[in-house]
Amino acid sequence: MGFKCGIVGLPNVGKSTLFNALTKTASAQAANYPFCTIEPNTGEVGVPDERLGKLAKAGGSANIIPTRLSFVDIAGLVRGASKGEGLGNQFLANIREVDAIAHVLRCFDDGDITHVEGKIDPVADADTVETELMLADMDSLERRVAATRKKAQVGDKEAKTVLPLMEGALELLKDGKPARMLDVDDDDRAAFDALNLLTSKPVLYVCNVDEASAATGNAYSDAVKAKAEAEGAGAVVISAAIESEIAQLDDEEQREYMESMGLEEPGLDRLIRSGYDLLGLITYFTVGPKETRAWTVTKGTKAPQAAGVIHSDFERGFIRAQTIGYDDYIACNGETKAKETGKARDEGKEYVVKDGDVLLFKFNT
Repeated sequence: MGFKCGIVGLPNVGKSTLFNALTKTASAQAANYPFCTIEPNTGEVGVPDERLGKLAKAGGSANIIPTRLSFVDIAGLVRGASKGEGLGNQFLANIREVDAIAHVLRCFDDGDITHVEGKIDPVADADTVETELMLADMDSLERRVAATRKKAQVGDKEAKTVLPLMEGALELLKDGKPARMLDVDDDDRAAFDALNLLTSKPVLYVCNVDEASAATGNAYSDAVKAKAEAEGAGAVVISAAIESEIAQLDDEEQREYMESMGLEEPGLDRLIRSGYDLLGLITYFTVGPKETRAWTVTKGTKAPQAAGVIHSDFERGFIRAQTIGYDDYIACNGETKAKETGKARDEGKEYVVKDGDVLLFKFNT
């Protein structure tokens, strides 16, 4: 199950520095959270999860395999991208291929680094990128609405379902609001997602601050957080410069350096987890002598579909899932005592997997 988070932003905001720091950090910590480059601008990174080590210890596992998230470094956008300016067409095409957007914003002053707009205003920068995406979505919907309306008028069932969604999104866009703000019923979610609108994707604002502001943020990042709260989006404060430094250090040096900066953990760990949460993902685990492994599913996934993430045969032949909650597994120091104390239970096809579940699937071959 591949989930991609696209890193976007104006030129010279620290976007590539952030992506490179992700690469270096993961390479330096390859034993725990390996990173591999799939393409020049795409890489997979392990999602930090302290539960893995505890489960592996309780289960006597030889190896630990984290769940993964892909980050895509997308070319910098400029004003007019929706009309093809700069690398606009490629930029928009790349965004359509990701599941969520990590929008890097410059929240630091530095006279040696030129800002493409000539001033430091991260909220305005966010609006510039969002405007280009909204313009592209408006153009796409306006070309499709007329044809869809004709089909709906002659009784086409699919068109009747999708037309209100298209019209609602278009109305929002014309009012200067992203399509993700449309109130969509669960039954219509699949149809809405199929529209593949750029502004329907969840957004995480990444506030790239100076080193002195890494622990507390600054006025720039505070303004971005206020914008995120108003939109129901996420926001995380990070210093790409610090992360680049951390990536070069060993574990002990990292701890000392972060303590000196007032940081409890690398900002990249927060970024990765925030991207994971942004996509509405949860983690379940499988534990055995060979390995403890984390698996990614979306919230609301039922047991058979969760089994299918491991192998399609598991889903097709699903019988039941032995389920132990994470806290129970740790408290019982493994599966044996969990069974003895009644903490292990069998769940059927309608069971909705919960974050932290330790699962063992029973299936017909």
